Amino acid sequence: MTKEITLTAISGAELIDWGHVPGAQFPALLARANEMQAAGALPEEIRQELEAEKPKIVPALPLRPKGAVAFYENIRAQTPDEEDNVAKVRETMEVLMQTPTVVSGSVMPDACPAGSVGTIPVGGVVAAKNAIHPGMHSADICCSVMMSDLGEVDPKAVLDAAQSVTHFGPGGRHNGARFTTSLKLLDAFRENPFLNHPKILRMAQEHMGTQGDGNHFLFVGRSRKTGRVAMVTHHGSRGPGAVLYKLGMEVAQKFRKTLSPETLKQNAWIPADSAEGQAYWQALQLIRKWTKANHNALHQATIEVAHVSGAGARIWNEHNFVFKRGDLYYHGKGATPAWDHYAPDATGLTLIPLNMAEPVLVVRGLDADHALGFSPHGAGRNFSRSEHRRRMGEMTPEARLGVETAGLDIRFHAGGIDASELPSGYKDAASVVDQIKEYGLAEIEDYIDPYGCVMAGDVPPFWLTRKKGRR
Repeated sequence: MTKEITLTAISGAELIDWGHVPGAQFPALLARANEMQAAGALPEEIRQELEAEKPKIVPALPLRPKGAVAFYENIRAQTPDEEDNVAKVRETMEVLMQTPTVVSGSVMPDACPAGSVGTIPVGGVVAAKNAIHPGMHSADICCSVMMSDLGEVDPKAVLDAAQSVTHFGPGGRHNGARFTTSLKLLDAFRENPFLNHPKILRMAQEHMGTQGDGNHFLFVGRSRKTGRVAMVTHHGSRGPGAVLYKLGMEVAQKFRKTLSPETLKQNAWIPADSAEGQAYWQALQLIRKWTKANHNALHQATIEVAHVSGAGARIWNEHNFVFKRGDLYYHGKGATPAWDHYAPDATGLTLIPLNMAEPVLVVRGLDADHALGFSPHGAGRNFSRSEHRRRMGEMTPEARLGVETAGLDIRFHAGGIDASELPSGYKDAASVVDQIKEYGLAEIEDYIDPYGCVMAGDVPPFWLTRKKGRR
């Protein structure tokens, strides 16, 4: 019996290895190469046939000189901690702006470093030409916030219901406790070369209706404008997004080695007009749909358990994503789009949470040029989580929680208090609000004053839990 051999499709990375340069001609070139392979041509025959299509050798793109591309600062410092933070943000942005694809940048009032020098900071925005940089939206793709107006209901009943249906911490839901995932969306995942991945497809089902850990939360409060109760959720695309980010970075690294070896690894990019770039862009849009569905699932489940009958409008926006405007790709890392119709489902209103003891702002963006059309995503930090714990001294997390959130119903899903998520771990909320107004980044339409919230809590790292399990 003759064994059938399945040929792997020729990829853009192979064309690059053969000396071809990504560009508008890539899709047609890839199609031609795969047609020849399907007709029986050997790889070496295909390579020789396409040799004439190779452009003249183009030198690798060098880094731009430091200072050649400017960025806007929509942030001011009033304390030594803030001065140190702004200096670090400025340092990393100066290196980041040397990336060959970058044409402009901006930082928000909530900006703070998010990695080694040259890494886009939280509260950073970068505009790039013909390039999608996976490292600039980070592993928490489409981290976002959703608010539902629940009407005249008891906020405690809402928080109780929400706590009973949500899921925090690592991993997903077990069989029998899973939320339904759209089969149509899963089929779309399977049609995308990045998302048709066993781990992504599994996690897309297991992680639906989950929120993860860290600064992700479920918040219940009351509108100052209407007096109605509202619920806000904050989380991203969970496991499916994390795996997509990893796959995107692997492809970006292959391009970086040919296009610009000097570029920092975290700033590698996928050419937007390449076959891989088009597939990755589509994957981002599908991950966006999954993430919005994840929020919707939690909101709808809470409404049903709490027997809410007078629910009103729902607002949703992402703040870790890539947005296309004109011929540029805008990468927001912890930054909220502030222009009308940035997406087909945009309502004109977006959300800016501050900390668990402060209101969630409902704002209308002002599309400021000096902010590249963005506004802040939250309050940000002036120092690390570990530094915050050090500054607590001998004060226990329980005592600190009582002092900072008196009168509020604050719950931690895992039981232990994550002290780094207390208000003192973040920038001064009033200062951030003042800077939003001072720099003309958004108009505040409403404040959702806090009743309480659910946080992940002090969850041990997954690798430590596994290690204990093995023992």
